Amino acid sequence: MTVAGSAVVTDRLLRANAWEAGARSWTRSYLRTVALTDGACALAAGTLAIEMRYLIQGYLPVSHIAFTLALPALWCCSVALAGGYEPRFIGVGSDEFRRVMNAALSLTACVAIASYALKADFARGYVAVTMPSLAIFDLAARYGLRKRLHRRRSRGGCMQRVVAVGHPQAVADLVGTLRRDKYNGLSVVAACLPGRAVLDEIAGVPVCGGLGSVSATVGMFGADTVAVLACPEMNGIRLRELAWELEATGTELCVAPALMDVAGPRTTVRPVAGLPLLQVDHPELAGGKQVIKTVFDRTFAVLALILLAPLFMVIAAAIRINDHGPVFFRQTRVGRDGQTFRLFKFRTMVVDAEQHRTRLESLNEGAGVLFKMRRDPRVTKVGVWLRRWSLDELPQLLNVLVGDMSLVGPRPALPREVARYGDHMRRRLAVKPGITGLWQVSGRSGLPWEEAFRLDLRYVDNWSLAFDLQILWKTWSAVIHGHGAY
Repeated sequence: MTVAGSAVVTDRLLRANAWEAGARSWTRSYLRTVALTDGACALAAGTLAIEMRYLIQGYLPVSHIAFTLALPALWCCSVALAGGYEPRFIGVGSDEFRRVMNAALSLTACVAIASYALKADFARGYVAVTMPSLAIFDLAARYGLRKRLHRRRSRGGCMQRVVAVGHPQAVADLVGTLRRDKYNGLSVVAACLPGRAVLDEIAGVPVCGGLGSVSATVGMFGADTVAVLACPEMNGIRLRELAWELEATGTELCVAPALMDVAGPRTTVRPVAGLPLLQVDHPELAGGKQVIKTVFDRTFAVLALILLAPLFMVIAAAIRINDHGPVFFRQTRVGRDGQTFRLFKFRTMVVDAEQHRTRLESLNEGAGVLFKMRRDPRVTKVGVWLRRWSLDELPQLLNVLVGDMSLVGPRPALPREVARYGDHMRRRLAVKPGITGLWQVSGRSGLPWEEAFRLDLRYVDNWSLAFDLQILWKTWSAVIHGHGAY
């Protein structure tokens, strides 16, 4: 490492110990807050059940009072046994919520079995109100705590320090992703590269030697996690030795598989001849689950079109009044298996927008095959408002209804874009395009083309109905905040 690189490292080391103490402190504080919130939700659920069941009767069994008072402790124990207080699930992913649901089901089963075995006089109406209410209250409370945590992380607080191990490009990609998506709560503070380190830093992150200096780097920077990226030089023996070294300090070790962007449900560890092999299942692009997806899409589209009919009329009137042009914009797009269809949108540009595109090509801010402009002069006054809130996309519900599109899927591509696709890029045509998708909830038009394409492939390879529901839920937040909308 050069003198300049050493200076950068020294400057950051001065703050490492204090930061490490603060990091441990906020983790304990957050989990303590979560536990207290869980207890409060349990007490609220029990109180609600008592009021609904016995308020009118004016009679309150002592057994129900005792159970309500004991419920917070029982609930916290149940959540703890389900893994709901593990730090690795803080603030990211659905695992935290899934563990809360598992705890609710387990506790309900235990209460039912215990009341039957002990012949306890428990009103079924009390239990029927308490347990579902408890699950709903706790999920809502944890969601609120998570959003507050995300706001703190967006300002640079409550972050875990990461030492990245891998090749320079992989490290740079990880740094860029974590800086953009701060809600993950990870910040790369140092990097270790295979071979002889000839770089002082990568994307502003200091390089601190090779694979043999990982443990020392963790200690120097007070890191919480080591992320080993796809790196052939980090073989099984070295990885095992690194795990032993990190075990003494309690530092977490994360290893990125060579096959990226494949979700957990598609992967299982299969022991063969004493070797833990990672089995990767094929994505379910046809069959019964796709039928369920189609039924869900079309049912949702029918209900949405009925409920949004008044809004459609208001938007149509605004567009007509603005410039007396047509309300809808129709354009040929490419759908599943390369089949073309006519996509419907509310018109947001002047009528002859396509004729002006040639003179604007030099101002293109999009990457790859996309044409995008943040200040596109062709967008009308009404169009700016429609795009800000993604209301121009609503007519695509008609495309969902007729089966050309899905609610969730890759962005519907133009024929001229598909003509420039390579073999790898055509993978995104294996499913129907969607009104929303991972690209929508991850930055919309503000994403680089390569990242948007990677997200589309990730969706194709990991589709599930639960994944669709998760994306639909996150779409509301993306639309409300307007990130990347132009």
